[in-house]
Amino acid sequence: MPLELGVVGKPNCGKSTFFSACTLVDVEIANYPFTTIEANRGVTYVRVPDPGKDFGVTPNPRNSKVANGVRFVPVTILDVAGLVPGAHEGKGLGNKFLDDLSNANALVHVVDMSGGTDSEGRVVALGTHDPASDVRFLELELDHWIAGVLRKHWHRIESKHRMQGEKLTPLVCDALSGLHVTENQVENALRVIPSVNAANLAEFASELRKASKPLVIAANKMDLQGAGENLERCRKAFPGYSFIPTAGEAELALRKAERAGIIRYSPGGKDFELLRSDLPERQLKALEFVREKVLKKYGSTGVQQVIDAAVFQLLKRIVVFPVEDEHKLSDSKGLVLPDALLLPENSTPLDLAFAIHSDIGKNFAAAYDCRKKMKVSKDAILKTGDVVKIFAKN
Repeated sequence: MPLELGVVGKPNCGKSTFFSACTLVDVEIANYPFTTIEANRGVTYVRVPDPGKDFGVTPNPRNSKVANGVRFVPVTILDVAGLVPGAHEGKGLGNKFLDDLSNANALVHVVDMSGGTDSEGRVVALGTHDPASDVRFLELELDHWIAGVLRKHWHRIESKHRMQGEKLTPLVCDALSGLHVTENQVENALRVIPSVNAANLAEFASELRKASKPLVIAANKMDLQGAGENLERCRKAFPGYSFIPTAGEAELALRKAERAGIIRYSPGGKDFELLRSDLPERQLKALEFVREKVLKKYGSTGVQQVIDAAVFQLLKRIVVFPVEDEHKLSDSKGLVLPDALLLPENSTPLDLAFAIHSDIGKNFAAAYDCRKKMKVSKDAILKTGDVVKIFAKN
């Protein structure tokens, strides 16, 4: 199943702006609750150094993009309806939100750090809402969601496990198949709560949520007053989460300006270069505001950093470059370093072979590491930036 990130949060927190900024997909954005009703799907990218420079070759990317020596590797991202307290009971657009979210491998929780929107997404005075409560309520809603699914099946699960001696892990996986929970994730939860029963299903669901729907926090609207203080409080209250300072509107403005040829800017960059001097004063001031209040203060808008953190830190993926010609680093058509594949951490050449095509995996014969210029075993551990040729039996 392709990697998918879900962008979540209460209405009006800047969720759809964040999504639009990292995909340049036009979505409806407004300052009232439930602007997003139907889930928006798009493609964003994670960044890794492109190996072309190391080998002295110019890549011809096919499934990805290259800019300034950086390879941008595509990832599917989903912007779902805003979540309000009680979503697991169907409040707001809760049922739809949770259904749309079922395929997500990891979640980006966009939180309004300015405290300028209440728990249901209504605009309030800056600083009058505690963003820490938004983090807590999302955890609770997801926990209730998973626990509710388990409760529907618990009598059958317990009967087969206790009475018939079937293993608990596959029974739980089967009950949560719609959420794409894996056996490894269930095993991780069982290490924390080894004896599951009807009384502690809620705690078990919470551990399953942590294992199957890990979260990174996009601490959004950091260009607004009071956001910095709120961010520090939230980091202390939730030490287990990564909070990344983010300004979605600033990133969206920069990417649109770059697309229009007004500036030179790379996603995740520390600054931009102005390419035109004939801009209206209002636009020049807006760009300078982004530079002074966001880029210089935080080092970036944070949007790209959130995506990178979700894929590389939460999901622990690596990027490997398969080639067919180990000398020219090309495919059969002569395209140099054409593909960049996202693989789970600790993947091997055999895993890479199956990722390319099941037939190549089944007929695996050998692998060649183009950096080390030597054959490697099928069980060797790959890392980001490896360039590998797979040999298959005829």
